[in-house]
Amino acid sequence: MPAFPFPPQYPNRPAVVVTNAPIVDEPVAFQRLCARVQDAARVGLDTEFHAERTYAPRLMVVQIAFDDGVAVVDAVTLSDLQPLAAALMHTTVIGHALSADLKIFADRFGIVPSRVFDTQIMAAFLGYGMQVSLGDLVRSVCGVRLAKSQTVSDWSARPFSGRQIEYLVDDVVHLLPLYDALCPRLVEQGRYEWAYEECEELGDIEHYRLDERRAYLRIPGATRMNRRELGILNELVRMRDGIARRRDLPVRYVLPDDVVGGLAVIKPTRLEDLSQLRRLDGNVKRQFGQAILDAVARAQALAEDELPQRPARPATPAREPVVNVLNAAIAEIARQADLPPSLLVRRAALERLSREIPQERGEFERVLGLQPWRLALVAQPLWDLCRGEASLKIEGYADGDPKVRVAHESLAQ
Repeated sequence: MPAFPFPPQYPNRPAVVVTNAPIVDEPVAFQRLCARVQDAARVGLDTEFHAERTYAPRLMVVQIAFDDGVAVVDAVTLSDLQPLAAALMHTTVIGHALSADLKIFADRFGIVPSRVFDTQIMAAFLGYGMQVSLGDLVRSVCGVRLAKSQTVSDWSARPFSGRQIEYLVDDVVHLLPLYDALCPRLVEQGRYEWAYEECEELGDIEHYRLDERRAYLRIPGATRMNRRELGILNELVRMRDGIARRRDLPVRYVLPDDVVGGLAVIKPTRLEDLSQLRRLDGNVKRQFGQAILDAVARAQALAEDELPQRPARPATPAREPVVNVLNAAIAEIARQADLPPSLLVRRAALERLSREIPQERGEFERVLGLQPWRLALVAQPLWDLCRGEASLKIEGYADGDPKVRVAHESLAQ
């Protein structure tokens, strides 16, 4: 994403009141919309999708907001939305909790808009918390209460009802006014660059690409398995994913996670061995039994040096207090900055510190693996805390309002 020396400026227009929107469901209108999106300085974006019964979310509706109106794209009737995905590459896209929407674009079209602003992320830097909903943010910033009556609506049904259209419009029409309201506040507090760096990741296609070679680590119990069991687990996960993809089913419909983990431990070699798992019913055994045995056999045939390495475990009991102390320091730094602690440093990064014990400042920052704005806030106090040059203490207990404080001059107010 190209760097903006200052926040992009847009024409200062009054808020748009939209009660209806054109439904774009035929090719000529769709082509006109794509051209308009490509020429726009910015657009608001939202999607509606169904993800309960398919391998990947199935896109149903795309809503586009302009500074002077809204368009609703029927993603079911229009079979090829690639031109819209391409058009979005030429403009700035503003949305709320955009990651799920953009992952659909990444998976389905292989591209995501490169210039992105997420109002949920922007709001987090202004004290609204990490997961503020669009409804709460619109009510707080714009003074508008959204109905949200169609949250679990069936978006595959046609035609749309009046309430559905109202919901679709509400979900996108306030995005541009939200940006216009939040951006000056971020600039005033010196946090625009922080929010920009966070949003920048959403415009990187790699953000949405999972490392399939390590997908097995998402199975509960993987950290307790030995390398041979991890090899079997890896083959089973790849087998399950291939079947689910071909049949367009959620992976859990093929084999639930706990069953996959159980199979890796019992290492079945015969169909009869599958009876050891009570959640493998007769139908699953008939459909996938041989594929399971083949996956286990492939893993058993791997040489020792071909097996996956064991993942790093959470902090040991001896190091857990170290992680807890660092976590308390992060909470205090976040409180002073009026930020959610989880926005600063994830616990996994602190656990890495407790395992690797880096001795040099540069290596310390590398292990943390944080963006520049985060390092600017936490690196020095954490480094000093680890080296014994800062300490934690509780203040205000006698007054009935105890708070953890980091006793270090770098955090003095």
